Amino acid sequence: MAHSLKILGRTSSINVRKVLWTCQELGIDYVREDWGIGFKPTQSAEFLALNPNAQVPVLIDDHGVLWESNTICRYLIGLYQRTDLLPAEPAPRARVEQWVDWQATELNRAWGDAFTALVRNNPDGLDATQIAAAVQVWNEKMGLLEQQLANTGAYVVGDEFTLADILIGLSVHRWQSTPMERPPYPAIAAYYQRLSGRQGFKTFALDGHN
Repeated sequence: MAHSLKILGRTSSINVRKVLWTCQELGIDYVREDWGIGFKPTQSAEFLALNPNAQVPVLIDDHGVLWESNTICRYLIGLYQRTDLLPAEPAPRARVEQWVDWQATELNRAWGDAFTALVRNNPDGLDATQIAAAVQVWNEKMGLLEQQLANTGAYVVGDEFTLADILIGLSVHRWQSTPMERPPYPAIAAYYQRLSGRQGFKTFALDGHN
């Protein structure tokens, strides 16, 4: 099943890399164009016609245009019928999707202030007390993941690698790479090593990304 596939977005974006890693797991080819900070502006009329939110990534294929990284990943997995990454049956699928949604709605929000202050060095950033509080919030959310991984002993949902591990794996790498104090979470450490054996993680996390 071959599809013409174009991805708009810079590889420095963690959300773009979610899609690229998904493509790698699916073994599909694509054309990527650099858009966003340092490249073509997402505020341009051309880009806004594709995504009115002015954010990357955007996917363009034979079926049209999609934005929102987690949705794009779900779409591609469904298109290529990879039920190992996202099950077809409602209950197993929901168990994967609850962690997919948790990454977007809980974990993604938790790192915002700390990552901006400690990595992006935002000149309008937080003071030391606020940064410490932001780091604590981030670590607390990672503590929930620690509990889950301690229960499964392997991947986020269970014994098998799924879409949840692509999205959360990149998030774990961001947490691991940010210069801050982190609790000694052994299950996350083991998970990080497990992911390090996958080519997609090597390319889109370990290879100089944050």
